[in-house]
Parts: sequence; C-alpha cells; structure tokens
Amino acid sequence: MISIAELVRRSGDDDALPLVTIGEFFDGNDEEGAIAPNQWEYGRPPLAELAERFREIEQRDDVAWVRVQLHPETLETDEVLGEAVAICTSADEATCESWLDGLESSGIIDGLVDEYVDVPAVPDGMTIWSVTWD
Repeated sequence: MISIAELVRRSGDDDALPLVTIGEFFDGNDEEGAIAPNQWEYGRPPLAELAERFREIEQRDDVAWVRVQLHPETLETDEVLGEAVAICTSADEATCESWLDGLESSGIIDGLVDEYVDVPAVPDGMTIWSVTWD
C-alpha cells in the first residue's frame, strides 16, 4: 500500500491527491474501512475481492486504465482512504454498470478526476467513469 509520505510527495505544493493504481491502494491494505466503509459488512465484498474485480476490469480490451480516487481527507487523517474508483474505458455506462454486480456500489458517474494529479492520458474514444459508494 502506498504510504502517506509518498502521497504527500506526489501531491506537490497544492496538495492535489494523485490517482493511485490498484496495487498502490489495495496491496498490503487490510483496513476494510479504507473504501466504502458504510457498505462493509452490509454487502460490500472484502478489499481483496474488490482488488481482484478491479484488476479483472483493468485487463479488459475496452479499458485503458483503472485508478483509485483518494478521499480528500486522506492527508488530514494520515489514513489512505478511497473515495471512488476511476475506470477509463470505451464502454458505455450500462456496460460499465454490468461489471459492478455484487460490489454494492452506488453505480457510476461521469469521472471526477479533475482535482487529482497523476491522471493517465485518456485515449481517443474513451471516457472516465467513477465507481462510487454512498
């Protein structure tokens, strides 16, 4: 899991959080409340299963990349907290929604990555969708 020190380094002077890879967020992370804490124990699968599902999505031919969008309070709390998961894809909204079955997400919305740094390029014909949990 990425460290707070590394997040601070990558955030730069304006404290804009970086988008982080699946590995940076999930690998070694055993804090089940790190993402979608309100759904944990109410249907949201364990972090390891979330990581596996998002890795599978990232391997799809119609997906360029998947990144975790960190919660704005991450630097204030010194805890690595996920807010949403960004998926850069050529798939339409309904198709993306179908990938989320069983994740207890609130669905997807048009990508909310404007306030982040380290956002990979978006290839022509692709859109960023954000998987959210409320």
